[in-house]
This record gives sequence, C-alpha cells and structure tokens, in this order.
Amino acid sequence: MHQNVVVLDNGGGLIKAGLGGERDPSAIIPNCVYRPLSSKKWVHPSPTEPMDLTSAAVRRPIDRGYLINPDLQREIWANLFSSLLRVNPAQSSLLLTEPLFTLPSIQRATDELVFEDFNFSSLYVAHSPSLAHLYEASQRTFKAQCSLVVDCGFSFTHAVPVFQNFPINYAAKRIDLGGKALTNYLKELVSYRSVNVMDETFLIDDVKEKLCFVSLDVARDLQIAKKQGKDNAFRCTYVLPDGVTHTKGFVKNPEEAQRYLALGNGDTLEEVQQKMDVDQMEVTNKLEDRKKIDLTKNEFDLTNERFLVPEMIFHPADLGMNQAGLAECMVRAVSSCHPHLHPVLYENIILTGGSTLFPRLSDRLERELRPLVPDDYQVNITPQQDPILGVWRGGSLLASSPDFEAMRVTKAEYEELGSARCRRRFC
Repeated sequence: MHQNVVVLDNGGGLIKAGLGGERDPSAIIPNCVYRPLSSKKWVHPSPTEPMDLTSAAVRRPIDRGYLINPDLQREIWANLFSSLLRVNPAQSSLLLTEPLFTLPSIQRATDELVFEDFNFSSLYVAHSPSLAHLYEASQRTFKAQCSLVVDCGFSFTHAVPVFQNFPINYAAKRIDLGGKALTNYLKELVSYRSVNVMDETFLIDDVKEKLCFVSLDVARDLQIAKKQGKDNAFRCTYVLPDGVTHTKGFVKNPEEAQRYLALGNGDTLEEVQQKMDVDQMEVTNKLEDRKKIDLTKNEFDLTNERFLVPEMIFHPADLGMNQAGLAECMVRAVSSCHPHLHPVLYENIILTGGSTLFPRLSDRLERELRPLVPDDYQVNITPQQDPILGVWRGGSLLASSPDFEAMRVTKAEYEELGSARCRRRFC
C-alpha cells in the first residue's frame, strides 16, 4: 500500500509542512501559540485568518534550536495534521528535520511524540544542511559532490560542510545568533531611541524583514546616517498599527525606504552626495508631505538601525557575544576538513535560512571571506532562490526518491529496539 510521506521542516520560527513529491509545502505557520490582548486563551496561528498580534504573548516549543517543550509541540502538530494538512498519521510516514548535535534525551522525546502520541507508521530524521545541499544539487546541471551549507535561521547559524549528502559533523561550526536575536536587538534599539516596543515581537519582525539590509561599507554608511533630511539615504518611517483602521504596521514611503539601493559598492561620500542630489526634487516633494504630521498615527523613524542589526551576523562581539563572525566561522568549518576538499567547498557555498534574506548579504559575505581565503581558491556563494523553503523542498525530493523506503525506521522497529538503536540509522 502506497503511503503518504509527510515532510515536516520543524523550525524554531516557522513550521513548513506538506506531502513528499510536491514542489511547495501545504502549510507554513509560526511554530508557536499566542495569546492576543483580546483573548484569554492561547490560540494556534492560522494561515488564512489574520489576527491582531499587537502585544501578543508568545509560547514557543523550541529554544536555541532545540525542543524544550514536547507537550506544546504535540498541541501544535495535532492542530497542523488535523486542521491544515488533514492527514491520518497512522497511515503516513514522517520525514522530520532536526538540528545537528541534538541531545539523546531530546531525540527520545521527539521519537515518543512521533510514534507513541501520533502513531506514525515510520520516521526518517534528516539534517537541514543535507536537504539544502540535495535540493541545490538537483537544480544544477553540474552535480557538486560537496558544498558548504550556511544555514542562518531563527535560532542559530550553522556552517556545515556536506559531502555526498552527509554533513561532516566534526567540521560543523555554530554561532548562537539567528533571526530571533536580531529582532530582539532591533526591539532594544527602537525602544531606546523612539517608542517602547519590547512586547511587540511580531511587529518588529515585520520592521526587520521590510527595512533592514546589509551594509557594504559600514564606516561610510554611518556618516550618511548622521546627515539631516534629504542627504540621509537611510531615513524611513514605519507606522504602527492603531488597532482600528489597520491591525498591521506598514512603511510610510516604500520608495524612500529603497533609496539605499542607489549606493554602489565603492562609492565615496562625495559620489553618494551627487546621487542623492539627483533624487533631490522627488524626495523634497515627499519630505513636504512628511512634514504634514498626522497626529492620529503613531510612527517612528529608522536610520542606522537598518544596517546595524544585520551587522551582528558578521560581528557578534558587538552584541557582547564571545563568538566569531560568519566569515571566520565558515573558514574554521572548511579548515576542519581534509585539505583536498577546501577549494571545492569554497566554490560551492549555499546560503539557506530566513536570515539570509537581507539584501546584499551575499555580496558582503564574499567581501569578508575573500581576504581569509587563499588567493588561488575561487569563492562562489549561491543564495537559495527561496531560502525559507529550500530545506523543505530538499525533504520533498528525498521523500519521493525510491531509496526513501529503506532509509526510514518503522514503528515496529522502534518498539522492538528503542530510540537509541533506531537513531543510529540516521547518523
């Protein structure tokens, strides 16, 4: 009997779930439950019904990438399988993603959830870097045997060499910095400079995704950010929701927020000034509109916060974290491998995870990486077409491959051998 394979990319920020063999997941929902101010009970996120999440309290089953609350995860999965995917777990297999170096106690809790609570007929546990590599290899005519996968997600950042679809565990490096830490840092900056938004996690997530970008020249951009009025290419305004006419925040002048794209890689301050003067007339008109203050709207301006927040990926020490930046982390991961692999890994760098969506991240990463890499090695960075879905699509490919049936662990094997013995098959 042909069984459905449920592919579940169980991230700390988002769950991506669907059936194996399909191109895109059927459901993408936040991996949390929340309690809006208007409600007294915790509710599950719905992809169809928009909800007012102003000052909503949040509970997450995953912290720093690892499962810490299996009971909450059970609730979220139960809602997902019954209401959104509409599958019967007892007649389905599960392909589940799990972070590297998960503790045996957490693996045991996960296996209990899958086999004892949901009664899935079989399970295969995959690591995100392997699936990202598999999907990227399927998109290319030239099949790379190995690649360096940089997975920058919600909870952490991993740089993992992958060889023939297996992660090289002893060479994997981790930075305890992801989208969650960047959002929290932006919350602190905005709360200190403008308006208290420490409780507005979802709102500041939206600000980060719409307005933040990676600077190619931090010293120059800090000088521009100090300027007043039209000379400041980075100043933009975000309007907070009022709970009546709009329940979501929005960027006041989206075109103005995109002005930074005119700045080139090696532009000096004088060249920047000339470019800004070209737009002067258009921007002056907009500034006149902005001077008409709408007292009914609560809003705040962002300037250097827009590029200082993603800058933490390259310099975690600025946040007080005693850890290497992303470029150095990648070099350490490659250096831990056999020297014959070094040139191939630098030539096949894959960026995946939601935190790689910042504009210009790959350009900046290449600039940071080039001085650290020997001159005779080529550096080639490939951002995934859709970094949030790349891992899920790799899982969908694997689930539809003929080898998948032999790779998974059945419920009978789990009951006979236990969690620890079954897990050896996934190593």
